[in-house]
Amino acid sequence: MNILDTPIADLKLVQSLPHRDSRGAFVRLFCAHELEPVLGHRQIAQINHSKTTHTGAVRGMHFQRPPYAEMKMVRCLRGRVSDVAVDLRAGSSTFLQWHAQELAQDDAQMLVIPEGFAHGFQALEPDSELLYLHTAFYNPPSESGLRYDDPRLAIAWPLTPQDLSSRDLSHPLLGADFVGVAL
Repeated sequence: MNILDTPIADLKLVQSLPHRDSRGAFVRLFCAHELEPVLGHRQIAQINHSKTTHTGAVRGMHFQRPPYAEMKMVRCLRGRVSDVAVDLRAGSSTFLQWHAQELAQDDAQMLVIPEGFAHGFQALEPDSELLYLHTAFYNPPSESGLRYDDPRLAIAWPLTPQDLSSRDLSHPLLGADFVGVAL
């Protein structure tokens, strides 16, 4: 596994190195030893899987507030998505900056999204599936989110966003008083 930097500090891209032969392919999806530089003392507490049926559908932008803030590791198992992370860390030099990474079933890549980031994605192909590894348990009272179309973020979705949940549409726009998430 190769751990690569993105333009936002602490947001990493992991490239797995698949082994291919005449029978097909083998790829390591997770290795605590190889991911120790980004995982540190954290442990995986929960693994989730999502399937998004429609091209253009947007899910997000989600995060959990401390003390239930979580690191997420996101990998595409089927299809193709534009995966987006927004830096919400109070005092960060990249506060409110976002990074989009295309993830696809055959690219053997995983986006590592640290605590203090909001996460969402847009399906670029029908029936796209994501695998999420979380370092904290889901805690409904700590759940929060941002609007996918917040003008302060100006996320450039590759397709016209559609098929959003009522929950995602109900997230408030960021006010001028939003100073970030203190970790």
